Amino acid sequence: MGTPHFAEVILRKMIAAKYNIVAVFTQPDKEVGRKREMKKSPVKKLAEKNNIQVFEPQDLKETPEKIAKMRPDLIIIAAYGKILPKSILDIPKYGSINIHASLLPKFRGASPVQQAILEGEKETGITLMLMSEKFDAGEIIAQEKLKIAKDDNAQTLTEKLAKTGARLLPETLPSWISGSIKAAPQDEKKASFCKIIKKEDGKMDWNDSAEKIFRKYKAYFPWPGIYSFFSDNGKKKRLKLVEIKTIPGAGAGEKPGEVVEYEKEIVIQTGKGIIILKKVQPEGKKEMDIKEFLRGRKDFRGMILS
Repeated sequence: MGTPHFAEVILRKMIAAKYNIVAVFTQPDKEVGRKREMKKSPVKKLAEKNNIQVFEPQDLKETPEKIAKMRPDLIIIAAYGKILPKSILDIPKYGSINIHASLLPKFRGASPVQQAILEGEKETGITLMLMSEKFDAGEIIAQEKLKIAKDDNAQTLTEKLAKTGARLLPETLPSWISGSIKAAPQDEKKASFCKIIKKEDGKMDWNDSAEKIFRKYKAYFPWPGIYSFFSDNGKKKRLKLVEIKTIPGAGAGEKPGEVVEYEKEIVIQTGKGIIILKKVQPEGKKEMDIKEFLRGRKDFRGMILS
C-alpha cells in the first residue's frame, strides 16, 4: 500500500527480492496541470508494468473484505495517504508494517522529511513499525539512522531514505517472520509531530533569520516552494524564489524584506543575515535568472517584499 515515488522505490525492491505481491493499493489517478490530464501514481505504474493487480479505493469500506480473501501474510505500507482501520491491520498473519521516514517517536505525521530539515537536524532515519490504530505510534521492529548532508533538500533526502527503507525492509523481514526479533514499544514521552504541508506554508516571513529561511527553502523543495509578494506596477504579485543562497552573518538593508545590491548580487535583508536571489518565477511567468527579471524593473531594488 503506497502512492508516491518513496513507495515506488520500496515496491521495486520487493519485486526484485521475489516476494509474492498479491496486490497493490494506491491513491486514485489525479488530474494534474492546466490540461487537467489524469496521472497515475508512481506505484500504480510500476505495479501495472509487473502485472500486479491494482486497487484504488476512494474509501476503505469494502477493502477489508477484499484483502481478507487474498489471505496476505503481510501488508506493507509506505506513504499510502490513507488511515487504515483495525479491520485491515489485523488481517495479515505477520502484521501490517509501515515504513516511516523518521526515527520514531520523533516526527510522527505526514511530513517527517521536511520537518527534519526545518528543524536543522543533523540526522534522521527509517523506522519499520508495526501499525496500530494510533497514528504512527505502533511498536518498532527496526530502525536505521541516516546523516543529513548540508546540501540535502526534501527531494534528495527523501530519495536517500527511500533507498534505505527499500534495503532495510527485505533485510529485516526474514528475522521478523521467524520470530527472532521482537517489536518494542515507542517512548511516548519523546513523541513529536509534524503537519500536512500546504501551499501557503511556503510564504516567507522576512523577520526570520536567513538560516531559518534557507532551511525552509530546502525543506519545501520541490513542493510547495517558497515565495513572497512584490509590487508590479502597483499590483501585488507573487514571486517564487526558485534558487537562493544565504550569507547568515551579513547585513545589507535597513528593514527585513528590503531588496538591495550587495557585492554585485541582488539580496534580501532578513531578520538576521541576507538571502541572495539567483532564480525567480514571477506570477504568470516562467522561471528566470534574477538578471533577466531585473530588466525593465529598475524599481525592484529598494522594494520591501511582503
